[in-house]
Amino acid sequence: MKATQQFNDWFASRRWTPFPFQEEGWQAYLQGHSGLVNAPTGSGKTYSLLLPALLQASRSNKKGLHIVWIAPIRALTKEIEIACNRAIEGLNLDLTVGIRTGDTTQKLKKEQKSKPPHLLITTPESLHVLMTMKGYSQYFSRLQSVIVDEWHVLIGSKRGVQTELFLSRMRGLNPQLMIWGISATIGNMDEATDVLLGAVKPPKWTFIKADINKEIEVITLLPETLERFPWAGHLGLTLLQEVLPIIYSHRTTLIFTNTRAQSEIWYQQLLDTDPDLAGQIAVHHGSLSREVRDWVEQALYDGQIKAVVCTSSLDLGVDFRPVEAIVQIGSPKGVSRFLQRAGRSGHSPGQKSKIYFVPTHSLEILEAAGLKHAVKVSHLEARVPYIRSWDVLMQYLVTLAVSDGMDPDCIYLELLKTYSYSSMSTDEWAQLLEFIQYGSKSLQAYDEYRKVEIDEEGIYRVTNKRIALRHRLSIGTIVSDAMIKIKLRRGGYIGSIEEYFVSQLSIGDVFWFSGRALELVRVKDMTATVKKATKKTGKIPSYMGSRMSLSSEMSSELRDKIHAYANGVPIPSHDREMLKLQPLLEMQSERSHVPNDTEFLIEYFQSKEGYHLMLYPFEGRGVHEGLGALLANRLSRIKPMTISIQMNDYGVELLSDTDFEIDKVLTPDLFSTDHLISDIQASVNAIEMSRRKFRDIGRISGLIFGGFPGKMKKERHLQSSAQLLFEVFREYDPDNILYRQAYEEVLAFQLEEGRLRNVLTKLQNLDIVLKRPLRASPFAFPIMVDRLSREKLTTETIEDRIEKMKVELYK
Repeated sequence: MKATQQFNDWFASRRWTPFPFQEEGWQAYLQGHSGLVNAPTGSGKTYSLLLPALLQASRSNKKGLHIVWIAPIRALTKEIEIACNRAIEGLNLDLTVGIRTGDTTQKLKKEQKSKPPHLLITTPESLHVLMTMKGYSQYFSRLQSVIVDEWHVLIGSKRGVQTELFLSRMRGLNPQLMIWGISATIGNMDEATDVLLGAVKPPKWTFIKADINKEIEVITLLPETLERFPWAGHLGLTLLQEVLPIIYSHRTTLIFTNTRAQSEIWYQQLLDTDPDLAGQIAVHHGSLSREVRDWVEQALYDGQIKAVVCTSSLDLGVDFRPVEAIVQIGSPKGVSRFLQRAGRSGHSPGQKSKIYFVPTHSLEILEAAGLKHAVKVSHLEARVPYIRSWDVLMQYLVTLAVSDGMDPDCIYLELLKTYSYSSMSTDEWAQLLEFIQYGSKSLQAYDEYRKVEIDEEGIYRVTNKRIALRHRLSIGTIVSDAMIKIKLRRGGYIGSIEEYFVSQLSIGDVFWFSGRALELVRVKDMTATVKKATKKTGKIPSYMGSRMSLSSEMSSELRDKIHAYANGVPIPSHDREMLKLQPLLEMQSERSHVPNDTEFLIEYFQSKEGYHLMLYPFEGRGVHEGLGALLANRLSRIKPMTISIQMNDYGVELLSDTDFEIDKVLTPDLFSTDHLISDIQASVNAIEMSRRKFRDIGRISGLIFGGFPGKMKKERHLQSSAQLLFEVFREYDPDNILYRQAYEEVLAFQLEEGRLRNVLTKLQNLDIVLKRPLRASPFAFPIMVDRLSREKLTTETIEDRIEKMKVELYK
């Protein structure tokens, strides 16, 4: 019987019909191709590669590891295991499947080393830990293929670079190795294929694209009136009552929030509003313990709960779980993220996905209108790959030196075949080797930075057992603040919270975590012991990190909606969002102006706070942060003044107690791209931003050690070590490869220098429309409200200030 007939028969037994892309994947894999499968979420991408991979592994009739399946998140590994075992049973194959992640017990990891499964489902970090084993090349010697699931998630991160490095080493061990990726659609699919397969592609490779249009229904929950709807700094709770009917009218609903704190708040508020939901809803995010997450995932799979309030921890999945509806709280900031989450409902092939969008403030209704159009036309973001991430490469080189030794000549040639390091020069390679040998020129006098030794054959090896242990404990590229474990006084661990939040608590304080009110009993050795609290009000843990910014695609959609209105295009009757916003846009037109596609709106007015200069590029918070700092610096060079900066995704506010003399300073040179990098570095505290970035780079590269389990170093100690090293490089070694990387990452990812340059070029070609409203316009209002939420007020609450401003707004 032909192999593909076996697959068709099994599909038929489950009343499934294979899609053409699945059959194409079966054929290509069995013919020895590598490649990438691109198909919408919920279309059966997994089975396009899983079935032929399992069949080929069974034909070898040999023990050992044959298939590595890489998953980006731990929640996905369990679902893949279920799919694998289902297929193995259905095809009557004698194969074993294992999972290895940070949650896997040491006992099971030991068993997997001595008796590896035929298929190992794992993460990039776990694979690099495996490569620290003595004899790792023998462990992977029978590997036939590596399949990277949800490649679109990994590619735009340093975890994607980790994956590239693993693939590079495996291809070095076995040039015949097949490499496959599975991906939902992104805006740069060709580049994603290049990154996966390397600068030198395998001899036989193919790209398989599914011809499937996934039906997605987007429903926006709208407030009855905009006057009473919040403007900024809120959590979407105004529409909580509208979410309850959604939960009750569907078998299972996933409620996605953008932050872990927001998920805890929504879970708590849902229960407070409707106590009947007790036992029917749960909360899920990455800071909860494995046991809690496993319970929630199993209850979701079994249909025991009606709703889960979650973060991106449940973005991905392969199994056809009984999820009927998705609720997105607040702007997802990107079309691809929104589509990924929408696809978690109607997850079977042919079924419609349904997602409800809950705006948290008025102008997010505008984003909702843009989202609906972007989904309709598949206007998706590109995922920009990391290149030349020297910190990740240093970690990898030490990994190889810990195990069987690193041959620099062999590894250098392998690295040149990767996408990330294909441009690496011999001088840069020499500096990397110098770094892992004794910590760069400026640190060579200190023994603690000497990690590797060179044997008589020129092989780099780690011979010190303590250094090897520290390295194994530090493998990974996800760097967060120090975490405090949360342990019940009578019970086990339930998760972890960042150290800075716990440091703000006193013994007896109550906080909400894992959907429970907890009272702090004591803190010792990075563990906080808690007990269930009788008091039901308390703080919600917040987590450090920057706020997400609108993607360029979302910004484009938003501008298109505004420009269409400004050009007098009638709002169609089906565009509920724009019809709801029409009174607000009319007010904006009356009080100031709504710009069309040839105009750049700038507002200038005076209030009791000072002189407000408002600019509206509609390009996203990240770009506006760099733009605001740049313009403030250029304006202060023309006329010395103190300027405070505030921005949101729609515009920038420059506020000063001194008159800007706007008619004199508003010239084309203000938006020039000349000397952009030097002006940016002079505009923001580039040294301080790079110093903070260097902390992460230092930890990934191995220069800074976070501590041993149970004895983790405090965050202030890690930051102090990072600052000391940064200053050493700054003064004595300014060409240091990691020092330069810190500046480059700040420019590229935090200030989005490339995107800012494009925005400035575009603004220079637009007609500036300067308006002088008597008071804040609807576009200006949310930026000012956002600023208020960050100011410390003493005699008046933020809510009172906002209410007074709203009275002024609607006069």
